[in-house]
Amino acid sequence: MKLHFLPAFALTFLTVLSIPVSAAIEDSVLRVNSTLQSYSPSQPWEKTSPQKLRGLGALLSGNRVLTTAQMVADQIYLELESADSTQSVPAKVIAVDYDANLALLAPIGESGFLSKMVPAEVSPPSKPGDSVDIVQLEDNGSSQTTSGSIRSLELLSTFVSGRYFLCYEVKASMQTEGNSFTLPAYRDGKFCGLLTSYSSKDQICDILSSDIISAFLKDAEDGEYQGFPSMGVGFTTTEDPNFRKWLQIPADQGGLYINRVLPTSSANAAGMTKGDVLLSIGGHPIDRKGYFQHPDYGPLYWTHLVKGSRKVGENVEVEVLREGKIKNLDLLLRKSGERLLASHLYGQAPPFLIKGGLVFQELSLPYLKAFGKDWATRAPMNLLEILSNPEDFEEGRRRVVVLTRVIPTQATIGYERMSNQVVESVNGQPVRGLPELEKALAQTPENGLHKIETDDIPYQIYLDQILTESVDQQFKTSGLPLLSRSYSVE
Repeated sequence: MKLHFLPAFALTFLTVLSIPVSAAIEDSVLRVNSTLQSYSPSQPWEKTSPQKLRGLGALLSGNRVLTTAQMVADQIYLELESADSTQSVPAKVIAVDYDANLALLAPIGESGFLSKMVPAEVSPPSKPGDSVDIVQLEDNGSSQTTSGSIRSLELLSTFVSGRYFLCYEVKASMQTEGNSFTLPAYRDGKFCGLLTSYSSKDQICDILSSDIISAFLKDAEDGEYQGFPSMGVGFTTTEDPNFRKWLQIPADQGGLYINRVLPTSSANAAGMTKGDVLLSIGGHPIDRKGYFQHPDYGPLYWTHLVKGSRKVGENVEVEVLREGKIKNLDLLLRKSGERLLASHLYGQAPPFLIKGGLVFQELSLPYLKAFGKDWATRAPMNLLEILSNPEDFEEGRRRVVVLTRVIPTQATIGYERMSNQVVESVNGQPVRGLPELEKALAQTPENGLHKIETDDIPYQIYLDQILTESVDQQFKTSGLPLLSRSYSVE
């Protein structure tokens, strides 16, 4: 069984063989307590019940504390606590990367007990065979470790689905009495990573690597965290011999077939197009399965050549095969561009609009997952199609606006059973996102009726402007806190 570190109210992570932590390590480990409260995906004007988490962090120089982004996602209160739980100080987030699952915290006001601790140094990159010590704090405040060895390095998704970053796979025998969050790991007394999950069957720990941590910390130094860069492409492997022949790939070449290029991506700006075969990045050849040979770590997945090895604003040369001819492109790396569907909404209030009883939202992965454990089959088919083939819906849109539900009112008579329909246009104007929809519905139509076109029966909705304004006023007087939450666009 693989244990991902899920919510818990106490840290009760015990090991088969626990040994005392060295003083140098012990002086840098502390507890992180957080209270999280997210918005309801289906009713975004409401929040869910608060949830408490307790985990560990590592004190670094400058009274900064490193923990996982999972610990602070949708946080409404953060607290740093001493190992023995006798002292605490409130804290704030100074940098967070949900994709990489990293968060940097700092105390609010006086540093308190942190001034008596010893900051840890960040370890240089580790290699397979290196020994690491995974640290725990027991309820009484005593520190213990479990030692293990790095078996391999892999790109893993540790928090946000589909976001892969370099991790150590550590062989270590651990035994749990409960779930917890964020155990720091050390190598030769220096901080080298954060444990995010453990497989009791295979006795393998997944630990975010010091390579990614160092890049995160360096980016955060100036107080303006940008994030990891991205090429912004979709791709498939080129293992099929017939496919390779059609693409005119030489037998001694690897390569990945580019089947999609995001409009706002680094790849698009550099001239990469659908149909190109990605051969190498920065002089590192990519094989037909998508792997390159790292000089220290062995075979790694190609995305590490962008997200793990470089920073936003850096240039990198990319070699592609286009119609049988090799072409070199110079990519100016950008951070991940805006996607048609948001993969998460952590740290932000989801936008929505209620107009006359019609509830509009932007389609996102959290909204689809709100349909339950089997959301991939239970969510509406038209919305799942957008998730599967976003390129078919990108033209003319920044985000997909969905009429998610209808509240029965005088203005929505006849439309009460409608739900989960994609909004195509309002009063003849295409809808690029929620701000454009809100702006269009705020204007008075020529005949007093707004015409909203959707992707399903009845295809056209007519909304009386005067009646709508009356209903909206009733919503306000009845106690609905917000009728809209939007954002500005350029």
